[in-house]
Amino acid sequence: MGPDLDPETTPEEYRQRALLLADLGRYDEAAGEIAAGLSAAPDEPSLLTTLARIHLAADQPAEALAAAERAVAAAPEALTVLIVRAMALTDSRRYADAAQVASDILRRWPADAYAQRTGAALLSESHNGQEALNAAWNGVRVAPAEAEAHLVLAVVAARLQLFELAQRAYAEALDLDPAIGTAQNDVGIVRFERRRWAQALEGLADDAALPVTADEPPVDDGPYPEPFPRPYQAPDRPEPQTPPGYSSASWTGEPAVSRPRGPVLDSSAEEAGTFRRGAQIAANATLIAAVVSAAMSTASDGISRAWAALFGLIIVVGVTIWLKRSIPGPLSAALTRLRSSHRSLAVALYLSLAGPLLLPVYALVGGVIPLIVGMLLAAAATMVVLIRS
Repeated sequence: MGPDLDPETTPEEYRQRALLLADLGRYDEAAGEIAAGLSAAPDEPSLLTTLARIHLAADQPAEALAAAERAVAAAPEALTVLIVRAMALTDSRRYADAAQVASDILRRWPADAYAQRTGAALLSESHNGQEALNAAWNGVRVAPAEAEAHLVLAVVAARLQLFELAQRAYAEALDLDPAIGTAQNDVGIVRFERRRWAQALEGLADDAALPVTADEPPVDDGPYPEPFPRPYQAPDRPEPQTPPGYSSASWTGEPAVSRPRGPVLDSSAEEAGTFRRGAQIAANATLIAAVVSAAMSTASDGISRAWAALFGLIIVVGVTIWLKRSIPGPLSAALTRLRSSHRSLAVALYLSLAGPLLLPVYALVGGVIPLIVGMLLAAAATMVVLIRS
């Protein structure tokens, strides 16, 4: 049950409450605060971005991606929004899309310390290689006095099996901030990126021979293979303001993480719109392909049947791939939600995908009946979509 709405509470105050609750591992209650804020400001990018981070911290990538996509729609040029979207894409195993977003971040903010180190780490997660290593080096060059820049370099180097470089980068990170040694055990979303990179490095620690706990000091093998200038400390992202009377240092127990138990965002309308477009695309393409195949039969029955089979397969496969890429999370789960909340639209979608399957049937048996049936199914799907709309 979400918090009571207070007309005098601003969206930012709801967000600050959510940050404090998330810092205690109470992600369910934190999501409730964000839901209350979104009821007053449904398109507020900071609330949507914070919600995406809560879901990421709670290991709910599908929900995180839904919130991130909403945030991108509201603020497509915001750095923090793009970063959280790249994280959600990575955790949803959409690595190519995540790598594209990370590369865009690195290109658009070449002198921003936060953008460079985070973009490098995200690129390493989704498409590790020389580009990620170059970006990690640049992150250290831009902010040589920031421990997280060296932590990211250690992660990227370890993934590339450059273990000597990884050891030295991690040692430098610990020298700058000893708390890096226990960052993988942090809870909350204020330092979510730091915990993410520390956990990644912990998974690589056996191969890289890295000490990832504060009790085990790193081996100091000397400076980096090439020198790093340290002219200044670049500015980092602003920390959230702490309300009076609250001290994170007072929390000494082990927080029990409580994940959000239900969706905060109502994505059924957006999913229904995507399925509606998919049904329309499949139905219209089927009608066109059937007419073209029938016309080609007057010249050559064999060529007409061959092209009909190809048309049918392209329509079904193409629309299915488009739906999988357009809908966050598993397509099967989205179809289950569609059948429960929009039955008529589900019928239209299945009819539109059944229609093009009649084209390969026409290729096998010939005759105009399969083409006519396919066109009728496509027309019925279109009619149901129009009535449903």
